[in-house]
Amino acid sequence: MKKTVLALSMLALSACSQTSDNDLLLTIDNDTVVFESSGKGTVIAEQELAKGSYTFSISDTQNTCGTNYALAEESRIKFNKPLRLDDCAEKSEIAIKVFRANTYQFTLNPQTNELTVQIKPKQQQVQSFACPVPSDQPTTIDVTQTFDDGTVVRDALSGKQVTVTNGSVTMQPAENSQGVLLLEKVEPETKADFSWDNATVYFVMTDRFHNGNPDNDNSYGRSQDGQDEIGTFHGGDLAGLTEKLDYIESLGANAIWITSPLEQIHGWVGGGDRGDFKHYGYHGYYHQDWTKLDDNMGTEDELKTFIDTAHSKGIRVVWDVVMNHTGYATLADMQEFDFGKLNLTDEEAKQTLGENWTDWQPAKGQNWHYFNNYISYSDKEAWEKWWGKAWLRSDIGAYDSPGYNNLTMSLAHLPDFKTESTETTGLPNFYRNKSTSATDELKTPRDHLITWLSDWVREYGVDGFRVDTAKHVELEAWAELKESTNQALAEWKQNNPDKALDNLPFWMTGEVWAHSVVKSDYFANGFDSIINFEFQSDIAPKALKCLSDLDADYLRYAEKINNDSEFNVLSYLSSHDTSLFWAQHGSDFAKQTKAANALMLAPGAVQIYYGDEIARDFGPTGSDPMQGTRSDMPWDQITGERAELLEHWQALGQFRQRHPAVAQGKHIIRNSKGYYAFERQYQDDKVLIVYTGSN
Repeated sequence: MKKTVLALSMLALSACSQTSDNDLLLTIDNDTVVFESSGKGTVIAEQELAKGSYTFSISDTQNTCGTNYALAEESRIKFNKPLRLDDCAEKSEIAIKVFRANTYQFTLNPQTNELTVQIKPKQQQVQSFACPVPSDQPTTIDVTQTFDDGTVVRDALSGKQVTVTNGSVTMQPAENSQGVLLLEKVEPETKADFSWDNATVYFVMTDRFHNGNPDNDNSYGRSQDGQDEIGTFHGGDLAGLTEKLDYIESLGANAIWITSPLEQIHGWVGGGDRGDFKHYGYHGYYHQDWTKLDDNMGTEDELKTFIDTAHSKGIRVVWDVVMNHTGYATLADMQEFDFGKLNLTDEEAKQTLGENWTDWQPAKGQNWHYFNNYISYSDKEAWEKWWGKAWLRSDIGAYDSPGYNNLTMSLAHLPDFKTESTETTGLPNFYRNKSTSATDELKTPRDHLITWLSDWVREYGVDGFRVDTAKHVELEAWAELKESTNQALAEWKQNNPDKALDNLPFWMTGEVWAHSVVKSDYFANGFDSIINFEFQSDIAPKALKCLSDLDADYLRYAEKINNDSEFNVLSYLSSHDTSLFWAQHGSDFAKQTKAANALMLAPGAVQIYYGDEIARDFGPTGSDPMQGTRSDMPWDQITGERAELLEHWQALGQFRQRHPAVAQGKHIIRNSKGYYAFERQYQDDKVLIVYTGSN
């Protein structure tokens, strides 16, 4: 019997299989199908099937956990809906019953473990367009179908105005627009009603943005390393964010996402694969206490001032939150909070580590990982004084070992919370030796975390969360977090009617690695949006050649996002965990302008990573390539070409803010000879985007 065989490298398909080179095999009765990458984070196979029943499997030759798929919730395939898969199944047979002969498309998203089976959709018909060279000459544009004769139309990039005559206007693109015109009807200036569906979110790594209060720079005895300062705190804080809100507002941003301001581990760990730098939790992902602000970030009064000021400018505040893991154990925290054990005597510890253990530095021939050699990680009693076995899994002491699937694994060796546990516990054991606002109630770990996070919403009016590592926590946990924060935000708005911007519910977006523009189970479990990984890698680079090359993608985005009121994505050019678009595609400001056009004219919500608008440079990175994406915001370098690029971003952002049609509207092609154009139309709002030039 002939078998269907799929050979596909599985290195990046699943957290379980990131270290495995086993090939994935697809078997479906007697026919052979080859999966191919869609370029959108999924793999697709097409197969003609006659009416009847079939069985197929998706697995590697050894049925390895991470590459052995079976349906997680259904007994057989249900068409046209994403179905959750278990990638660590003992048996991988999947039943499918075909009621109609046709060509069927099997789409697997290995990052979300979802499979969709459907009849192959008909190809979208998109007009082809030979891309012209960007023009700086006047071009006559047919606007018959968008603007009536006598309407005064403005180009948002140049500010020039013209009256529509005989169904057309003649306009010259702004000097730094790369041939783009943003045509809008001239009307009295009004701000459009806010919707998360048309959000422009400015993402800030707080520590690297602006230092508003130098007095908090060295909290908890934190220090600089005197070298490249790759993983140390740089001084950015909540007070600094407040000082720069006018700048953020100028970009047309109506939401700001900040890295978590909650208390991080006080000490450092070795950075990178080689331990070549001292790495603190400056980025907000090494949490230690969810009930306190980190002293480096500022005080609760400064938090209140920041949120209230942002709200006064119509800017919603989104926090980065973590429920999957806590921070590493460090020498500073072991000494301060009396947990763990050294394998040194008191005298040896004094000689080797000094009075303050956190001041230790590697000697010649050592690196920053070497401090681990001084710690006895096997002592059960000493490490129970840390979090406690009921809270988390770790390879330390008597803690339960991490598992091999997405929900129980130890991500980057971080201690993994037992968010699935039904066992109740009081406070983490070491909290009894530290100042905390947490109350010693008996709750499950999940309930504790949700309570702590919701309290910040209830007290200060945080508008939304960006959820870190969402795929590594049960969907039910996110649904519970959303329900709790919805209630908390409603209470804050009721208690602060003079500060409430609207009556919208709490908003959640999430990081699900490699997720693209597909409606997954996350949307039924608390999420309003998921970060769109495909835009940076697969979509935006097309615009470097020609804006019209995005037409099929813009059409796809508009149809998928705007035809479903409960679905949206957050597209981006750069991020802290992938790359800077500027660094990836070269130091060419013309390219950066084209990329800005691509993002800010995309349907759906968008995210600007701090410094994208001025082509912030890649920074020192050591043996961890992500560190360079988190360089300091170069406020003193916004001159010349950087200043021109900023002005372009500001014009794009303000145009987008004025017109919900850009994000929420129908995408209508309006091409004519010699230029490419499309209209966006949402309710009474219409805009016409034109790319001019000569072939």
